[in-house]
Amino acid sequence: MIKKILVEFESDWVLSRRGDDILPVNRLADSLKGDDKIKSMRSTLTSLELTYDAQDFNEGEVVNKLRELIRSNYPDEESNNFFTVTAVTNEPEPVKCQPAETAACEDETSQDEGEDDENVEEDYEDVEEYIKQLEKILGEDKISKVKSAKPDENKLTEIDEQVRSLVGAAEFKALTNELRLISKEIIASGKRDIFLNQCYLFSIGDGCGLTTYLEILAKYAAALGLCEIDESNSVKELELENKHGNDEDTDKLMSDIKTTHLFGVKVLCIDISEWMDKTETGYFKEFLQKLSKETEKYIIVFRVPFLEKDVLERVRLSLGDLLFVRQVTFPPFSLDEIKQFAKNTFAEYDFTLTEGAWKCFMERIAEEKSDGRFYGANTIKKVVRELVYKKQLINASSKNRNSVIKKSEAETLCLYPEEKSLTAMQQLDKLVGIEKIKSRVLEIVAQIELSMRDETIDPPCIHMRFTGNPGTGKTTVARIIGRILKEKGVLRVGNFYECFARDLCGRYVGETAPKTASMCRDAYGSVLFIDEAYSLYRGDEGSRDYGREAIDTLIAEMENHRNDFMVILAGYTEDMDTLMKANQGLASRVPYVIEFPNFSREQLFLIFKSMAEGKFSCDRGFFDAAEAYFNGMPDSLLSSKTFSNARFVRNLFERTWAKAAMRCQLGGRKEVVLTKEDFEHASADKEFILNIPKKTRIGF
Repeated sequence: MIKKILVEFESDWVLSRRGDDILPVNRLADSLKGDDKIKSMRSTLTSLELTYDAQDFNEGEVVNKLRELIRSNYPDEESNNFFTVTAVTNEPEPVKCQPAETAACEDETSQDEGEDDENVEEDYEDVEEYIKQLEKILGEDKISKVKSAKPDENKLTEIDEQVRSLVGAAEFKALTNELRLISKEIIASGKRDIFLNQCYLFSIGDGCGLTTYLEILAKYAAALGLCEIDESNSVKELELENKHGNDEDTDKLMSDIKTTHLFGVKVLCIDISEWMDKTETGYFKEFLQKLSKETEKYIIVFRVPFLEKDVLERVRLSLGDLLFVRQVTFPPFSLDEIKQFAKNTFAEYDFTLTEGAWKCFMERIAEEKSDGRFYGANTIKKVVRELVYKKQLINASSKNRNSVIKKSEAETLCLYPEEKSLTAMQQLDKLVGIEKIKSRVLEIVAQIELSMRDETIDPPCIHMRFTGNPGTGKTTVARIIGRILKEKGVLRVGNFYECFARDLCGRYVGETAPKTASMCRDAYGSVLFIDEAYSLYRGDEGSRDYGREAIDTLIAEMENHRNDFMVILAGYTEDMDTLMKANQGLASRVPYVIEFPNFSREQLFLIFKSMAEGKFSCDRGFFDAAEAYFNGMPDSLLSSKTFSNARFVRNLFERTWAKAAMRCQLGGRKEVVLTKEDFEHASADKEFILNIPKKTRIGF
């Protein structure tokens, strides 16, 4: 003897959950998979019938368990009216199973005939079959909207205004104009499939507003009457992963796609970045064939990074073998577009910036770009919100509240605020242990200034090569040189853009050149400092690495804008010599070479002393202990390629005052005083212990 329990979800509630990744019935079925007492499950769109073994069956206990399970799956629902759980007394008529990737459906007829239990999965071939199922639940009035979408002029006016306010995105704006133009013709002909069968290839970088553009496309299509959009969840973004590099990956995505559709049309965006070099394979073509059957359910958008035009065209042509594809590119924001986007975002919070504050804001953007992980609109919004928060904090503690952000307030954003009291030359003079470097910098600046005054002299190429070990001051000097050339009128802007060489390289074919060109474009009128530049080329002629492509693009930019911005390549001396062999024209375009030697023991101590003086009070024995420590450094450490010079000193200083701060805090003292003991404790930490070889004793 068997017992049955029927779980029924309210049909309108099921419809309200159509944006979920998995339908309520299927989610419940997944949750019950480990229950050995359940012999079979059968489902429709809104119900799940469970068959239990009568042995040890407690109806009340099972019903309560199911109710608690449903509530735990949907904790946001305040009411329990969206479902019922009842015992089945009469044998129900067989019902068709709802397709799902994870829900198990069993054909009881085969059981009655003595066949083995078997999961039954059926796929609806087109949107009409879905509509027939929904008509049984919801009625004709709710389904008819799918087939009778009409233009909405009020919404169109609102969306047009949103499109006009977009920064950049010229090709996307052209697309919306094109759809507006052709929509009346499509609707008049009654052939909406012409629109739905057009797919799109979006070439756009990370964090550059992809979701926003997809949502606008969905709203625009609905407002034009080209289709009825599923407004509760109009956009679905998926990624075609390349874990196995075969049809296992494509089949998984197709399964995800089939379970996302329930009502109306969605914009389905598929990231195919990992498959750009596999678009001609048989399993990718088979995937496109399957996807082409879904065009009445989805407006399909393929997404790839911002690529070179020839690579992007190759991807479009490959997709175009089976689909009608419209290409839309979204170039990264220029500096002017970044400022305009930020200005619009500040306006949303009712704040404006003074000219000086804008300079600080753009310096912070340059700092955000310096690690090679700048996420376009997302990063800009983050910096805007950070500054707005700081301004609101100032307003909250001040009687003079206002919505204008000043330079002094924006300076708190910058990691490297300018020293107002010192010129760039004075900052250079303050540096310890780089006397030869100073004279070389002054020599270079004098040559550049002379060429500016005398029109008969061709202006020299101002790109430079900084060689030396880590921590020898390359980045600091590069930053100051940029300010000197700004003060001399050589550089228009004078900002400092810092990146690692590998940040210029893309992840996929065709991504490197535009990424490198974009970094150079940002640095026009400023300094582009490329650290570990040697990592772009290590002498391997047969390498397929993207470093060579980055070098070629960099050389073209250095030549085409030789008087408009400065590129400084930095790295180890020997490795930088190897880099110069990567391209015959590279060495000639980097005429200035500055060698940064390791610091001596005395110089390291002076650097440490300059860090402490003026910042903390120090007791009498503090500097004596520090000087003894640096004098005791072995030659093997100072000459080591891995020794980080001034960076080592800075880390030691920060560890010292951290220990002093903890000591003073525990002792209840407000003022932090650095003591000999603080230094000894810091220098005893593992990374600062000096491995000084002991002298060999003679005799017994």
